[in-house]
Amino acid sequence: MRPLSASEQMGNTNAYLKIGDAARAAGISPSVLRSWERLGLIRPQRTASKYRIYTSSDVKLLKRARFLRKVRGLNAPAIVQSLKREGQVHSAPHEPARTIGARLRQLRTTRGQSLAQVAKVAGISVGFLSALERSHMSASVGTLRKLAKFYKTNILDFFDAAESNSRLVARGQRKVLQAGPGVRMELLAWGNTVMEPHLFRIAPRAGSGESYTHEGEEFLYLLRGELHISVNEEEYRLKTGDSFYFESATPHHWRNPGRAETWVLWINTPPTF
Repeated sequence: MRPLSASEQMGNTNAYLKIGDAARAAGISPSVLRSWERLGLIRPQRTASKYRIYTSSDVKLLKRARFLRKVRGLNAPAIVQSLKREGQVHSAPHEPARTIGARLRQLRTTRGQSLAQVAKVAGISVGFLSALERSHMSASVGTLRKLAKFYKTNILDFFDAAESNSRLVARGQRKVLQAGPGVRMELLAWGNTVMEPHLFRIAPRAGSGESYTHEGEEFLYLLRGELHISVNEEEYRLKTGDSFYFESATPHHWRNPGRAETWVLWINTPPTF
C-alpha cells in the first residue's frame, strides 16, 4: 500500500500535517518553513510532545507566501508585511502563551500558594501546572476555567485585555488566546462591555476538555464546520448556520467532530467566562 500524499492527508479525519508534509504541500523546503515561522509568518500548533502540526489553513497561507516570493520577488520580511496588510498574518505583541504563563504564576505567588495546592484544585499534575506557568504547555478551556474560578477571576483576564478599546477592532488587532491544542480564541471586543464576544477556531477533534460552568448566558452561531456540544449531559450537533443558546451555569463541554476547522461566533454575557 502506498503512503498517502500530503494533499490526501489533509483530507483525513485529523487534517493535520507534519512539517515535512506541510512543506511539500506548499511547495517549499522545511528550512524555509522554519525561517518563516521565526519571522512570525506562520504559527503552527504543537502536540503535547511539542511536535509542530499544520492545518489546511496553514498550508494555504504558506502557498500564498510562496507566490509572493516566487512571482512578486519579495523577501521574507516583505512577505510578512504584505500578508499582514492582507489580514492573513496577525501581529502578536502580547505573546499570548507567555502572557498566560506569567499571569498564572503571578496569581499563584501573590496568594502565597504552592504549585501542589493549585494543581490539586484544578485537577492537574504539579508538573503540568509548572509547564503552564513557564509557557511550555497550553491548557484546555476546561482547565483554564477551573484556574480562573480558583483565582476568582475569569478567562478574559488571561487575554491581558484590561485596557479600553475603540468601537472598531480590526482583524489584525484581536487579542488571541491558545486554549489547548487546536483551540484558538480571538477576542472581538473588550473593556467596559456587558458582552464577551469571541471567534472560536477549533481544529478537527479538538475541544474544551472536561465540562465546566460559570455565571451568565451564552449564544453560539456556527460560521463554519460542525460542533458537538453537551449541556447537562444532553447532546447537540450543530452545523453551519445553526445557533444555540444556554445558561452558563449548566455543565457543558464541546468539541469539533468534523474533518475541517470549525469557526464559532461565541458570546457570553456578562463577561464571566
